[in-house]
Amino acid sequence: MRMRNKNSYLVICVITFAACQSNMKDIQPPVAAIKPHTFTEHGQTRIDNYFWLKERENPEVIAYLNAENKYCDDVLAPVKQREEALFNELKARVKENDESVPYKDGGYYYYNKYQQGKDYAINYRKKGNMQAAEELLMDENERASGHSYYDLGSLEVSPNDQLLAYSEDTVSRRLYTIRFRNLETGSEYEEVLQNTTGEVVWANDNKTLFYVHKDTETLQERKVFRHLLGTPQSKDVLVYEEKDEEFSLSITKTKSKKYIEIFANSTLSTEVLLLDADKPEGAFKPFLPREEDHEYSLTHDGNTFLVVTNWQAQNFRLMTTTEPFNKTKNNWKERIAHRKDVLLEGVDVFKNYMVVEERKEGLLQMRFINRISNEEHYLNFGEPTYAAFTSYNPEYDTDIIRYRYTSLTTPVSTYDYNMVTREKQLLKEQAIMGGAFDKTNYISERVYATAADGVKIPISLVYRKGLKKDGSAPLYQYAYGSYGASMDAYFSASRLSLLDRGFVFAICHIRGGQEMGRQWYEDGKLLKKKNTFTDFIACSEFLINEKYTSSKSLVASGGSAGGLLMGAISNMRPDLYKVIVADVPFVDVITTMMDSSIPLTTYEYDEWGNPNEKKYYDYMLSYSPYDQVKKQAYPNMLVTSGLHDSQVQYWEPAKWVAKLRTHKTDDHILLFKTNMEAGHGGASGRFSALKEVAFEYNFIFLMLNIKE
Repeated sequence: MRMRNKNSYLVICVITFAACQSNMKDIQPPVAAIKPHTFTEHGQTRIDNYFWLKERENPEVIAYLNAENKYCDDVLAPVKQREEALFNELKARVKENDESVPYKDGGYYYYNKYQQGKDYAINYRKKGNMQAAEELLMDENERASGHSYYDLGSLEVSPNDQLLAYSEDTVSRRLYTIRFRNLETGSEYEEVLQNTTGEVVWANDNKTLFYVHKDTETLQERKVFRHLLGTPQSKDVLVYEEKDEEFSLSITKTKSKKYIEIFANSTLSTEVLLLDADKPEGAFKPFLPREEDHEYSLTHDGNTFLVVTNWQAQNFRLMTTTEPFNKTKNNWKERIAHRKDVLLEGVDVFKNYMVVEERKEGLLQMRFINRISNEEHYLNFGEPTYAAFTSYNPEYDTDIIRYRYTSLTTPVSTYDYNMVTREKQLLKEQAIMGGAFDKTNYISERVYATAADGVKIPISLVYRKGLKKDGSAPLYQYAYGSYGASMDAYFSASRLSLLDRGFVFAICHIRGGQEMGRQWYEDGKLLKKKNTFTDFIACSEFLINEKYTSSKSLVASGGSAGGLLMGAISNMRPDLYKVIVADVPFVDVITTMMDSSIPLTTYEYDEWGNPNEKKYYDYMLSYSPYDQVKKQAYPNMLVTSGLHDSQVQYWEPAKWVAKLRTHKTDDHILLFKTNMEAGHGGASGRFSALKEVAFEYNFIFLMLNIKE
């Protein structure tokens, strides 16, 4: 019976594919009205025919987005059954009854569980040891009930372990509401704190809290308030306001629990302000006042500050200073010097050890330094490409550190590592259900493409054993390439649905990220931004030339700033790609960056440039995907968005798609799908997110004529 059903399904796939090919030609896409809007900047005139699509409350805009969604659904209707099958395939790999590895913080062990059929986690703690009675902290499924979107921002227990502050977003606008609960009685406090970033920090008196307010229009994070438990938000005290529009604020507590820390940062400059957590009514004072092009961060062990800084050190170095801090660098002492070939990314501190996270030749390394003897060692992870990083380690007086490891072939694994004996203990490896997964069936590689200027670009690859490098395999090529964000090689259970169908999966570590050090980032931003795009194209050409794939089977994918990358390559080299997937793409660069009222705009001048200056305006205009759409053939394309997106407003991809429809000279498929209930991160919940993956894979398989 099982075999007969499978064969029937294959027959259905063949029939529906043929029907879909015919169906796609018969269904006509919606046409957005042309309403010219004129911009005059630097003596130049731009005409934007679809500027009106940013009118979120306009019924005509909503009608257009709904029409695009219907067109998308109609085109894919003949293969809807396969989308459902793909979702079930993805879901079948998920261990539905699952539990995290507990971590100890103070006198409690904290962990969460997932239950069969439920989208969200249930959070617990136990006092003293794991044999103690289980205490429920938060059932996210109950909190999510009745909401189409739900995200738990944070759970913060008071220092005396009796009170809980938690934050929630039910719109996907990243505007969080903070609420409070008495953990001893289970009762909720009446007050709620609206329009916050979701971060909340307790002072040591167990009644005072600090949070960051978020502007509802610009979404800027520029005010820190002090709240006294049991009082309304209207009584909260503004303790710090950021005046520079290029800076945003976040708030945390040092590992020592001694200080509350306001972190003010722009793209190229940071400033840390500290408050004694025992004196919540005091004033925040700068550790070191901000300086142009100086970034630093702090770790405090109770007596000493460890400072990761790029002061006279492009790839950062580690300095130390003892209390009291005096707002200068005069008493800083160098602990780890700057190195041209190693990027120092962060440090954690314990009573006897420092743990330094470094990046060399694109790969993360963990360096352990005995604080008494200065003896040091590294962990050897043994794979050509991987990701390894320290986990949450709140305990100070311990020689055990928890870290996580993953690679393109290894599911996410949690380890405890004894820094004295150098023994590691695997606590949990992500379970891949269904019984079919065997990591030895897959091969990972690290290869290098040559960019237009001769620079070697690393590529992390994974594929199933037995691959014939004759150009016939489909290949899914992914990259990001902005903000110095490094895209490490990580495992994905969903990705197995590609690999097991013969796909090669490639992560391109292009400039604009920080994989190869700080200069890698500098060479992919501002007036060098086009390196990001040409690097990706060079990787595509390399993968084709080396017979991993061909242009008839090459899929390119990226989201957000990676969606900008997709827009740029679609204009520059559409001939290289069979399919392009652009998720929540930042494609209307000039118009967005010229409008300081749009969230994140002024904050990002150091990344893209300030288009009020002509040299940046001209350069940005020369690659802005929306402005560079031209009369030419484009690949098959899938574009996604979220109506409530706080990072890339929905109208950017909406305008881009509308313009593409009037300019592209091909008969390839262009679909635009807007999630009318979500934002930048897409759907919430572990199963809802898988539905979006199944939707994307189904589109790709259709475009590549993959029938199974």
